[in-house]
Amino acid sequence: MKALTKEVKIALVAIAGVVILFFGMNFLKGLNLFSSTNDYYIEFDDISGLSTSSPIYADGYKVGTVKSVIYDYSNEHPIRVLVGLDNQIRIPKGSSAEIESDLMGNVKVNLLLATNPRERVMPGETISGVMQNGAMGKVAAMVPTIEKMLPKLDSILGSLNTLLADPALAQSLHNVQTITSNLTTSTVELNTLMRTLNKNVPTMMAKANTVLDNTTTLTNNLAALDLASTKQQIDQTLSNVNDVTAKLNSKDGTVGLLLNDPGLYNRLNATVTHADSLMIDLKQHPKRYVHFSIFGRKDKNNK
Repeated sequence: MKALTKEVKIALVAIAGVVILFFGMNFLKGLNLFSSTNDYYIEFDDISGLSTSSPIYADGYKVGTVKSVIYDYSNEHPIRVLVGLDNQIRIPKGSSAEIESDLMGNVKVNLLLATNPRERVMPGETISGVMQNGAMGKVAAMVPTIEKMLPKLDSILGSLNTLLADPALAQSLHNVQTITSNLTTSTVELNTLMRTLNKNVPTMMAKANTVLDNTTTLTNNLAALDLASTKQQIDQTLSNVNDVTAKLNSKDGTVGLLLNDPGLYNRLNATVTHADSLMIDLKQHPKRYVHFSIFGRKDKNNK
């Protein structure tokens, strides 16, 4: 075999370099040339930055990549995106795709698989696509609201600046500092009071226990009393008092006659009157009733 010429060697090296560059570029784009894929078309009204080699996910798992974007410059048809999907994936009829972008600008396609076990989308057919605003869309939707809030925020900031420039605020802060100092002093005094209470509480509790013991003893003594017997004795006493009262009011007994007979009262009054008259006469004429002699009693015949 004749040795290869220098030109042939250079040509072989160049061909090998081109092949390696081709496979390397496709590998960097995310295209796996050694796995079999099926081609599908997805139609979008707006691809929002979707480009070749953008990943395609199904339920969060990467199942393919974007091969090319076919743009209709006449605007008569939607934008068609050629995608290569793993040949093992089954796409049911009614499935759709959506474009999603994050805050970093990364764009991907999510396949929304339908639940249709009988029919499926065959390779080469078209899948309908929609645009999901994602995080950037949510931020964009908030922009009008933020724009409406800006005048209010400006007014609030102006009012806040006016409030901060008011000398009364500084005085109020000074008052707050004074109040805080007073609260600190009150807290110290309260702590001192609590310590004093903590020292006195055991003694107070001991006295309270003594009072409770005495109360318990008194309660036990009251419980030990024969209240029924005492009540019976009181009822008996009241009955006796009623009997005495009835006898006093009755004219049959001696005491009742003394209390209720007016004639007896009149006779006693007359007797007292006569006795009073007798005492008066005795005082005025004692010699009528009593005779005294220093030398002895004289014979009446010697008068």
